Amino acid sequence: MTKTTLIAGPLLIAREATDQGVSVRVVVIVADDQPCPPIAVDGGETVEPQVLYEGFGRRAHGADLVLPPRADAAYLVGDDRYPVMADLTGDLRLAYVSCNGEEDESTDWPLESRNVMWQRLCEDHDAAPFALLMQGGDQIYADDILYSHPEIERWEEADPDDKHSFDWTEEMRQAAEEHLLDRYIDLYSQPTIAYMLARVPSVMMWDDHDIFDGWGSHPAPKQESAVGQGLFAISRRMFDLFQQGRGEALEPEGAGVCFTGPGFSVLAPDLRSHRTRDTVMQEVGWCWFEERLEANRDGKRCFIMSSVPALGPRLSWVEFVIDTFWPGVNKYEDDLRDQWQSRAHRKEWQRFLRTIATEMEEHRQPCTLLSGEIHVATRAEMRLKDGQRLHQLVSSGISHNAPGGGYARMLGTLAYFGEDPLSGYPITIHPPSGQKHRYVSQRNYLRLTRSGHAWSADWVFEEDGVSRTLDLGTDPEPAGRPLAEAASS
Repeated sequence: MTKTTLIAGPLLIAREATDQGVSVRVVVIVADDQPCPPIAVDGGETVEPQVLYEGFGRRAHGADLVLPPRADAAYLVGDDRYPVMADLTGDLRLAYVSCNGEEDESTDWPLESRNVMWQRLCEDHDAAPFALLMQGGDQIYADDILYSHPEIERWEEADPDDKHSFDWTEEMRQAAEEHLLDRYIDLYSQPTIAYMLARVPSVMMWDDHDIFDGWGSHPAPKQESAVGQGLFAISRRMFDLFQQGRGEALEPEGAGVCFTGPGFSVLAPDLRSHRTRDTVMQEVGWCWFEERLEANRDGKRCFIMSSVPALGPRLSWVEFVIDTFWPGVNKYEDDLRDQWQSRAHRKEWQRFLRTIATEMEEHRQPCTLLSGEIHVATRAEMRLKDGQRLHQLVSSGISHNAPGGGYARMLGTLAYFGEDPLSGYPITIHPPSGQKHRYVSQRNYLRLTRSGHAWSADWVFEEDGVSRTLDLGTDPEPAGRPLAEAASS
């Protein structure tokens, strides 16, 4: 039998982990005239894959596997074997990344420069494997979808009040869909990225650049136009395929992603699908988030992925100045409206923080915020009334070039004044462990480590290397039982 050559993949999407194993979906992309190669757990029977997508000469297959709970677990795609750290019952390491690209990314950008931190992540994984890779937004910079067809480009350049007059045609849809499909395949085929995506199960949640820059914070005439909604539908379909491993959308639309493992969980609310200039999440998203928190009230660490930082500086001042003195400066208006701290989102920001504080204070549920988006590394704390601290760890970006030092200093100045949206819950911005400045302008990724029931974190910086370790506290041991035993009950 002729060996099938993969166009892209395998890509591992995390579903759930218990002391019985790790449930994953394996996604592969092949030419539509080629069969899907056999997919199986190493030593197990071949699993029948399902077709997730067909189009433009490509076909995507997905196969569901349960990897045995061993540090040396593996799966097979054809004759190729991929090792996976699948024992999550004891000590383990997790990684968090965001912002995998640039707004105006050049095809001439050398991969050894673009992916220097991915290379370091690969070497880090080979030395001590990660059990989970959390990707917190802007997994792809898809902004150039706006130039995938002449009529889409005309729409993008038209005045806001004229955008509703453009039709969304089948020719435009096909051009945009093929463009974004090719972009994902090209990105996920880059060697260092492909290496990690094949060996570490991922939990992913999108942000604006996975659609196009500023999605959700644009004026209604742009976002609600036929072309705007058509582009969103294509971005959603590719997000479902390449970031969720699905042939269909998550239901209900606006729900987030949840991963549960022995001794911890990950919640990633969807802050983009229903975002408008006045709304971050519609009620369906809030219900999903609050219900998932309630379902996880078990004393296990909950990592909450917020694609934009929830603890941040007083950006509302900047927004007020721009709205007052420079109205219509769309680039800055959209960027500022994207933030929880926007004056338009203040009530939802308060609801988000109050919900988490309630889980920690009333239900003794340990929570830690993870975020990216701002292209620098930082950390923050919100002091609760009972003395607990809600930590927020920000890591951005894995590939996006670091901004100039002036940007980091400006954020640091705003952080000095602080902003406390909940009375009695002060927020402070701190440097990453061992760093001098609150905001570190270097490419980076974040590592989370569990030793026993104690959690800690550190950053890996492009220039400064590994930061000092930050203690995130020790979770209570359930009823005096060992972690693996507690996870199985």
